[in-house]
Amino acid sequence: MQDENNGVEESSLIIQEPSKLERLEANLTRARTFIRNLELNFTQTLRVNKEENEYIPQGDVYNNASAFHKSYLMMEKMFKIFVYKEGELPMFHGGPCKNIYTTEGRFIQQMEIDTKFRTYDPDKAHVYFLPFSITKMVQYLYVPDSHDCNAIKQVVVDYVTVITNKHQYWNRSLGADHFMLSCHDWGPMASSFVPDLYKNSIRVLCNANTSEGFDPSKDASLPEINLVTGELNNVIGGPPPYDRSILAFFAGKLHGHIRLILLEHWQNKDEDLQVYETLPKGVSYNEVMKKSKYCLCPSGFEVASPRVVEAIYAECVPVLISIDYIPPFSDVLNWDSFAVQVPVRDIPNLKKILMEIPEDRYLRMQKRLKHVQRHFILNTPPKRYDVFHMILHSVWLRRLNVQISDQ
Repeated sequence: MQDENNGVEESSLIIQEPSKLERLEANLTRARTFIRNLELNFTQTLRVNKEENEYIPQGDVYNNASAFHKSYLMMEKMFKIFVYKEGELPMFHGGPCKNIYTTEGRFIQQMEIDTKFRTYDPDKAHVYFLPFSITKMVQYLYVPDSHDCNAIKQVVVDYVTVITNKHQYWNRSLGADHFMLSCHDWGPMASSFVPDLYKNSIRVLCNANTSEGFDPSKDASLPEINLVTGELNNVIGGPPPYDRSILAFFAGKLHGHIRLILLEHWQNKDEDLQVYETLPKGVSYNEVMKKSKYCLCPSGFEVASPRVVEAIYAECVPVLISIDYIPPFSDVLNWDSFAVQVPVRDIPNLKKILMEIPEDRYLRMQKRLKHVQRHFILNTPPKRYDVFHMILHSVWLRRLNVQISDQ
């Protein structure tokens, strides 16, 4: 009897080995603890990085530079992404590398060739990327002016169905450790065709509109970058503040009610506030931007505007005029330190608001633009802390908010 009891007792002490997912989640838990609670030896880190000419996040452009630095280093050390192989070109595994959808295409294509963060072993992945391009779907499937999105809906639904039937990973989290990325205005709508994708997954969107279901705790705002030629030639940089004679500048087509209000109040009304629907012949958009202290960035029909990044590139302080818009990388960047946010109701007072900003504050904001530029630059190949890595960091932060179990 004793031997039998001992046998029972011994069998009850058998410890089951943790699953691959449990080990992965345990590592993420340690990362959360490190980022939130523990101190990083910044004296040693600063010394090492200065020797290597590496960038150290510091200053008021960040909500918490220390936390960002720790989080970024942990991301570099451990973050792994699995890219589903299913799907054929052109609507999968590629995208546009020019025009206002540049960010979407460049990210999708970079993930195809990435060797640092991409893993080909799905059991080692922290997140799973759905490599479809909404921009390409619209190009190939949408009949202009038809208002019929059924073909796009069918592709998105079918793709997720294939993933769920072929792989175990979507089903165990209901998509919470999966992400999609889209700079097209229809990105949010396309995600809504699959309820779990809309509700649970990380959606990286240019159209980061909280009134349309964008949730900053799980979704990430994507900067809209318009590279006409696909290159950054002569785009980055601008003259110093004392060589900027124009108070504020905007040029853009009538596109949504915010721009309508802006044009009604300021078009051809004031030399200090140069607001145009169409630029005069022979006038360079980029040159006027570089002569301006402030660049007005009103939302169009959708909340995002490529003018935000254009202003940052030109070192012209962005003036965000929008409703329900979450600017890119807001969980890391302190937008109030290098940009001005003006409510739509205050458009009639724009000149007064900008004129009342003290000169020393403007100079600090303009200086910080040079500091923050690196986070919005599309490098080929990517460099540390650039826009590709900032997008990954946004996904990394949101994955840290999720805990997945085998049950």
